[in-house]
Amino acid sequence: MTDPELSPAAPGRAELSPAAPGRAELSPAAPGRAELSPAAPGRAELSPAAPGRGTEPALAPVIVRALVARGSGAELRVERVRLPAPGPGEVRVTIRAAGVCHSDLSMVNGTLAARFPLVLGHEATGVVAEVGPGSELTVGTPVVLNWAPACRACWWCRRGEPWLCADTTAPTVPRGETDDGVPLHLTLGLGALAEAVVVPERAVIPIPAGLPPEQAALLGCAVLTGVGAVRNTARVAPGESVAVVGLGGVGLAVLSAARRAGATTILAIDVAEAKRDLALAAGATDFLLSDDRLSKEVRARTESRGVDHAFECVGRAATIRAAWRLTRRGGAVTVVGMGAKDDMVSLGALDIFHSARTLRSSVYGSSDPDREVPVLAAELADGALDLRVLVSGTVPLDEAPAAFDRLARGEGARWVITLD
Repeated sequence: MTDPELSPAAPGRAELSPAAPGRAELSPAAPGRAELSPAAPGRAELSPAAPGRGTEPALAPVIVRALVARGSGAELRVERVRLPAPGPGEVRVTIRAAGVCHSDLSMVNGTLAARFPLVLGHEATGVVAEVGPGSELTVGTPVVLNWAPACRACWWCRRGEPWLCADTTAPTVPRGETDDGVPLHLTLGLGALAEAVVVPERAVIPIPAGLPPEQAALLGCAVLTGVGAVRNTARVAPGESVAVVGLGGVGLAVLSAARRAGATTILAIDVAEAKRDLALAAGATDFLLSDDRLSKEVRARTESRGVDHAFECVGRAATIRAAWRLTRRGGAVTVVGMGAKDDMVSLGALDIFHSARTLRSSVYGSSDPDREVPVLAAELADGALDLRVLVSGTVPLDEAPAAFDRLARGEGARWVITLD
């Protein structure tokens, strides 16, 4: 999902809430890391995984640490939460790394409707630790989480548009409970900023072993969204010109994909001068500040026409209109950012007719994650895809609230929470 630049920060630092009476206590672990049972050195396990496919004996719930929002605008805290055992067709995944995406921030600042208490996070990689009855996966399989698993049966899925699946995951899904017994909700059915998740098998995608977890985590959202917008939605061709408005994780992924698609003029646009070096490293040919001279600056670099493709990666009416003005007659504006429902975009009817521009959105990169994440993972494995520029830094789970503060201030690209 996408990265608007200016939003209220979610204040606060991570704290562990005290255990409720009668709850299972966490066993001693390395400082800053919680365990429920002894594990191999250097790795915290949550509960012993059953051998093989883990269908016998009966599976038990687990207690894990997770980043929880108790309400809109509330302080984010790392708390203990209780997850159910994997049911039929479900798996438990031990999380290795999870990205901090602006869509998570939008859950707690009121941009998106959410139910609380809420475990944040939806962009992650991990390892299958336990499987429920009927699962085809095996313990130990590395996976990327998929926040929009397709049903494969609805009208949109049958016509080859799984990103528009009628069974799309709700913004928040009820599952588990807090350590003090309050029913819990998970962001996009995952709640991936946690030591583990329990999800349907169709919400995980196997990937090769050995990928850098801080990069592999981004395949499930920022990279798939940005690369898909270029490859699938806009279908940028060699020699074309591109402008990218908004340089969070998704915007930088769009820049990189445009360069790989053969675009020759790639203009990176942001309100923050600090994004210049990131943009050029990701593949931009020029960096431009978003100000009153922007349209003139873009036309000066495109023989007075405007760009063939403008990608809006913020999710605001003002930046959608700006992207529209940067695009040549007959060009296309692709809206990648997800904005608020009451932020209305206004365009003149004569302008729409005369400019002959196309305005469209790109939902999850117009991608089929089950097919395209393995392709991206293979590109990452063989070095064809380098995502290091997208990772501004890695921090432990206890520092996740501070990473959200940095995101709200527009600092860096993607901050990744690591749980190894």
